[in-house]
Amino acid sequence: MKSFAKCILTFIPLFVSFAVFNAHAEVKLPQLVSDHMVLQRDTKLKIWGWAAPGEKVSIAFNGKKGSAITGAGGRWLVNLPAMPAGGPFTMIIKGSNEIKLNDILLGDVWFCSGQSNMVLRMEAVKEKYPEDVAKADYPQIRNFYVKNVADLYKVHDDLPPGKWVAATPATVLDFSAASYFFAKQIYLKYHVPIGLIASAWDGSQIEPWISADGFKGMPKFEELVKSFQDTAYLNKATRPRAVGNGFGQRPAPEPDLGTSGPKPWYAVDYVPEHWHHFWLPGYWNDQGVKDLNGIVWFRKEVDVPASMTGKPAHLYLSRIADADVSYINGVQVGGSGSIYNNRRYEVPANLLKPGKNLIVVKVTSNFGKGGFLPDKDYSLNADGQSIDLRGDWEYKVGQVITRLIPAGVPAANTGVPFIQAQSSPTGIYNTLVAPAVNYAVKGFLWYQGESNAGRAKEYAQLLPALITDWRNKWQLGNLPFIYVQLPNYIEANYSPSESGWAELRESDRKTLTLPNTGMAVAIDVGNWNELHPLDKKDVGDRLALWAEHLAYGEKDIVYTGPLYQSYKIEGNKMIITFTNIGSGLMIKGPGDLYYFAIAGADKKYVWAKAKIDGDKIIVWNDVVPNPVSVRYAWADNPDGANLYNKEGLPASPFQTDDK
Repeated sequence: MKSFAKCILTFIPLFVSFAVFNAHAEVKLPQLVSDHMVLQRDTKLKIWGWAAPGEKVSIAFNGKKGSAITGAGGRWLVNLPAMPAGGPFTMIIKGSNEIKLNDILLGDVWFCSGQSNMVLRMEAVKEKYPEDVAKADYPQIRNFYVKNVADLYKVHDDLPPGKWVAATPATVLDFSAASYFFAKQIYLKYHVPIGLIASAWDGSQIEPWISADGFKGMPKFEELVKSFQDTAYLNKATRPRAVGNGFGQRPAPEPDLGTSGPKPWYAVDYVPEHWHHFWLPGYWNDQGVKDLNGIVWFRKEVDVPASMTGKPAHLYLSRIADADVSYINGVQVGGSGSIYNNRRYEVPANLLKPGKNLIVVKVTSNFGKGGFLPDKDYSLNADGQSIDLRGDWEYKVGQVITRLIPAGVPAANTGVPFIQAQSSPTGIYNTLVAPAVNYAVKGFLWYQGESNAGRAKEYAQLLPALITDWRNKWQLGNLPFIYVQLPNYIEANYSPSESGWAELRESDRKTLTLPNTGMAVAIDVGNWNELHPLDKKDVGDRLALWAEHLAYGEKDIVYTGPLYQSYKIEGNKMIITFTNIGSGLMIKGPGDLYYFAIAGADKKYVWAKAKIDGDKIIVWNDVVPNPVSVRYAWADNPDGANLYNKEGLPASPFQTDDK
């Protein structure tokens, strides 16, 4: 889907390895084993690294000692016994040289992975949660951010360069929002240090996160992974190529007309010619500029009262797809390169003037729809006054960018599909997962699926395969694996219909049959026009509830909303039974139960009546005398789905028909 491609912001070249050591090297440590790290409590620990072959390496930590002899390949590994939470401690590693690591904590470590909704940082939600940012003073919550590198050629020895960072109001802006709110909830309840390994990739599908071993029993993927062992094939398949040119780099685009002419288009004395009307907010794809990747300029003159001048102001442009540079009266006041960021630009006190003021926004989009996200705030603010910027603007195209051939399309003269490492099986596992498997963790957090929403049945195999694969690689048993079910997204459909997003949610739900898994239902925290909804606090809190149950042994808490269990048929009614009803089922808000659909043998669904009967829901429609299947919240965006338990947690969407 085009909107998902928007998340893939850069292509990372292959052949990148961050662990290159020679036979005469001193003792070296992996990126994760460093100052300020959080080590997993109550679990045997592995500390590893590299040194000259045959060199003895010893470790002293928290009163415990261990040693190892470096193997012929230059790698060593020391086992340390399980230790309780605590710290800070120091660690001394000795070989031909000595390394001292400081400020180490023992607590709980969570490996946090997935695509852009796991990537989405606190920076993007700071306007929504200003108090949480201002009070993020938790030195025992620490984050290790993993930079994005992909490789199909080999499994890497180490992660890209990174460091452990404690949560403060300044540093927390770089934390994943979902994982930070999760960590905060767990920390405040259990008061043990929390380590977050943030290894996620915008727009990634699930396949690149699975190792070669994880695809066993899936012939389609086994064959593809096997082909990656053919270096000549892989070299052809991964070489960038341009539309119509076979192999070769994308042609250089023409200069941006908005900055290459005699007068830049943001200048106050530039005279606009042949500009077109545009209603802001909106996407240019929907307003006369079809399938354009490139740069579009927007301009609007606004009347500013004298009472708003002579004092600092803010230009608020909410969310823009994808990058922008923004000007007022010819002066740049801000810019951002990411769709995820809220635009709140400071305007100097002397820049606004009474009367006409010119606002110009240069927008760049390389994938999917470009423009201004609907249903957001666009305004100019000063001294408690606000000017609404929504409405009639003007636009002009500054640059058109030629698109690359999509993945899987053969080059004109080779017949070899174009492959990107970050989009292909094993490509991300090799670089962002494999180097971490020796690092003991408490469990996994996973937020992904948007990029697989068109292949839900396949996802029903792939998600369990990933869970099993990672557990096998870490060798710590059935570690808790907690994932987010896809939220509501895209325009609401008010008739029963098929839905790729609903099908993927069903694959998520069925994965709960694996032991020690949890699913945070997010069907009420999304936004129809926002692939990356900002409500990450509810997501993090719901992940934490599952963790309290699975990882911390809380048996008496309500940790999820109602989950479909079974049904029976009585006449023209289907009676649905649920687990996890808490203190009872309820309708959230006024009115009747909504978004139940029922079908007979023809599988033509119609809206149904539904009512609560104890821990059950009775569903029927008189036009379906012999029902066989019920669906609940079965839509991309089931607007108005209102079944909850009395603890305020939403029921998961479901269908009773397994076929």
